[in-house]
Amino acid sequence: MASDNGGPWGGGGNRGGSGGNKGGNDDGGRPPHRPGDQPPIPEIDELMKKGQEQLRVLMGGRSDGRRGGSGRGTGGGGIGRGTLLLGALAAAGLWVFASFYRVDTSEQSVEQLFGARYGVGQEGLNFAPWPVVTKEIYPVTRENIINIGEGNSGLMLTGDENIVDIDFQVVWNISNIEEFIYNLAAPENTIRAVSESVMREIIARSLLGPILTSDRGVIQQELQDLIQQTLDGYEAGVNIVRVNFDRADPPREVIDSFREVQAAEQTRDTLQKQADAYANRVVAAARGEAAQLLEEAEGYRAKVVNEAEGEAARFLAVYEEYLKAEDITRKRLYLETLEKVMGSVNKVIIDGAVGGEGGVVPYLPLNELNKQSSGGSN
Repeated sequence: MASDNGGPWGGGGNRGGSGGNKGGNDDGGRPPHRPGDQPPIPEIDELMKKGQEQLRVLMGGRSDGRRGGSGRGTGGGGIGRGTLLLGALAAAGLWVFASFYRVDTSEQSVEQLFGARYGVGQEGLNFAPWPVVTKEIYPVTRENIINIGEGNSGLMLTGDENIVDIDFQVVWNISNIEEFIYNLAAPENTIRAVSESVMREIIARSLLGPILTSDRGVIQQELQDLIQQTLDGYEAGVNIVRVNFDRADPPREVIDSFREVQAAEQTRDTLQKQADAYANRVVAAARGEAAQLLEEAEGYRAKVVNEAEGEAARFLAVYEEYLKAEDITRKRLYLETLEKVMGSVNKVIIDGAVGGEGGVVPYLPLNELNKQSSGGSN
């Protein structure tokens, strides 16, 4: 049985013996092929498990402790190099994301180094290394509106000691971002205070009537110019786009009385205009009559002068004839004078030879009496 147990392999079952039958092997001295003498061929599942374990260790996981702890785990839950690398990459990405920023065409940015003024970002992509340099982006072209005059803040005293209730709007944007950020602590409150102060100054030297009627456009333009000049003096970095002068009315408590006063003033103006028109008409008529009288007087003067000059010339002509023939000229003058005198007298000439003393019958001149009575009544 012992020889049978040795069998063809020799040396029986002794795995540690020297094997005295080496020289007699048929395979040319190659050790006998036994399952226990060589390591087994690794299987695919084992290779996959090993790869998964290495990947898990690389990603910061733990080794499962197999194969005598040959895995590259850190043991005890430690962080692997891969995890640190990924963390560093993520931190770098976040830093880059926080440091680069974009400025639009309607915006401007201000950069600060540890809270101090550092610079102004340009349009497009800008770099501000965070957290050393921080930035603030402002919409500089956007129009901002401030309403002034709501409540009792709109009551202002005019130059003629009247009170007017005014509402207006100030439309502004940013012209210089650095001046706007660093020179103004409260930009909107500053603009509101300056605008209200300038409006009160203008109203204080203006009359109520023009404020309510014809001077709104003038006041609006002057208000915009003065607000801009004042803010420029503050170096506020603010541009006043426009001013809207919405309302200028008397106070609500006295608006009815004010309207009555306005109606009375309009009536006064109307009556004054009517009186001026009547005065102009009367004065023009009087001037026309005066001119007419002057013309008539001038004509009368010329007439009298001409008649006097004619009489003088006639007298001189008669005198010359008188010197030539005194008797004839004297008789002619007598007859002409008697003709003038008697020509204007009502008379009746009676020839005594015809009627004698009793030949005339007295009569009552009724026609003459009627003429005199009618002339007296007129």
